[in-house]
Amino acid sequence: MIDDLHAARDGALAEIEAATDLDELTRLDARLLGKKGELADFKKRLGGLSTPDEKRTAGQAVNEVLAAVGAALARRRDELTVAARAAAVEAERLDLTEFVSAPTRGHAHVVTQAWERLEDVFIGLGFQVVEGPEVETDWYNFEALNMAEGHPARGEFDTLFVDHVAPGGTPGHTLLRTHTSPVQIRAMQAMEPPIYVVAPGRVFRRDTPDATHMPVFHQIEGLVIDKGITMAHLAGTIEAFTKAFFGGDFSSRLRPSYFPFTEPSAEFDIHRGGGDWLELGGCGMVHPNVLRAGGIDPEEWTGFAFGFGIDRMAVMRHEIADLREMYTNDLRFIEQF
Repeated sequence: MIDDLHAARDGALAEIEAATDLDELTRLDARLLGKKGELADFKKRLGGLSTPDEKRTAGQAVNEVLAAVGAALARRRDELTVAARAAAVEAERLDLTEFVSAPTRGHAHVVTQAWERLEDVFIGLGFQVVEGPEVETDWYNFEALNMAEGHPARGEFDTLFVDHVAPGGTPGHTLLRTHTSPVQIRAMQAMEPPIYVVAPGRVFRRDTPDATHMPVFHQIEGLVIDKGITMAHLAGTIEAFTKAFFGGDFSSRLRPSYFPFTEPSAEFDIHRGGGDWLELGGCGMVHPNVLRAGGIDPEEWTGFAFGFGIDRMAVMRHEIADLREMYTNDLRFIEQF
């Protein structure tokens, strides 16, 4: 019986080692170790032995064989599980490599770099990026922002009107947006408070190009609408943005100012250490009339808004002397950034 037992053990171990998948191993487990399995039959044969010593010796051998076969099954199961998982991972693997070598066809423009960096900073502060159309009605561009027809602030924008009539507009009241602030109204109309958004985009004004002005330039607008929002939240957000974008050695300040769409209003400046203060943009608490135009109850919700030029950010960050240099397509300039 002992010889038969050892032969059965060797055969079982060989079959286990030769198993190629988990299903085959499961069938082997049932055939070898099941209650009616091949090795279980040896337990029944113990009753036919004549002496207690033979039964004890044979019983011990049977237990050792069962343990060896069980251990071999467990070990092979682990091996096949690892192999199956590796095969599944390889079959489902996605190549997410953006590029495997240095780009050979240029890179993002310096303004695009500033735009993307600004988006990254504000997303990190918990804001959502939204967009709006570049061709607007004067209602979104002016009236909804508390600048009714005849308001003196409208004359400061040097607006470019177009012949196209925007949906919901009337002839002579369609224009190329002069700022990204119309996106505030569209965001309030499309979203339920609380709202935390930034809106980068291209804007247009009837400006003569010079070292600090272009007729086409870029702005980023920020809007927060929530309960209990105060100027303190605005100041804290500006300070957090300043340090995230420019570095920890920069700080910011707010100066009283006037904008028709915010009340109170402020200009915000930044500086490094003992350097001069540099004006960055405008901000303030959203005017109740603007909240109403966006369909939000100013008795329940308050908010702040801010806006500044992306081109100016690029100029300040890279100490570019003339804004026009960024748009001359001179490779000697572009390749520096």
